[in-house]
Amino acid sequence: MKKSLAVIAVAILSLSFIQESNAQASANQTVNLTVSAVYKISTSGNPGALTISNGTAGVDALTSVSDNSSTYSITQNVGNTVKITAYLNSALSAGYTLTLGLASTQGTSAGSVDISSATSGSAVDVVTAISRGADAGKAITYNFSADASAGTLSATSKTVTLTLTNYG
Repeated sequence: MKKSLAVIAVAILSLSFIQESNAQASANQTVNLTVSAVYKISTSGNPGALTISNGTAGVDALTSVSDNSSTYSITQNVGNTVKITAYLNSALSAGYTLTLGLASTQGTSAGSVDISSATSGSAVDVVTAISRGADAGKAITYNFSADASAGTLSATSKTVTLTLTNYG
């Protein structure tokens, strides 16, 4: 009899444990999600100094110099209506030419673009139709040329502004 009571007691305890383990509680939450337009551009640093120090006798165009030591990276999630523009903080004098080329796998590069007279009000397109995503470590190429007839140019710094913008 004691064994029967013990078995019955174990069965009752087991049944109450099973009922408790089947008990449930839940709660619901609403989560609102948004992704805003993202436009990010950065550069790896500044190019080296562009110093013209040579030319050919009898030719007005001096020997141009180039630098492709810096890169840029972008991220954008808007679509094919995004472009990169470039401009200088102030235009170069006549006879001096600075061109800029940006490589791209996400958009259409305009190749080597003259930015000598491009200022904030007249920025020039350097990459257009950039698709959504990212482009990292893409080459920036500067080329500086001058005519002998323009004279010498003492050391001067120009700020080149690259802007990733929506144009559509």
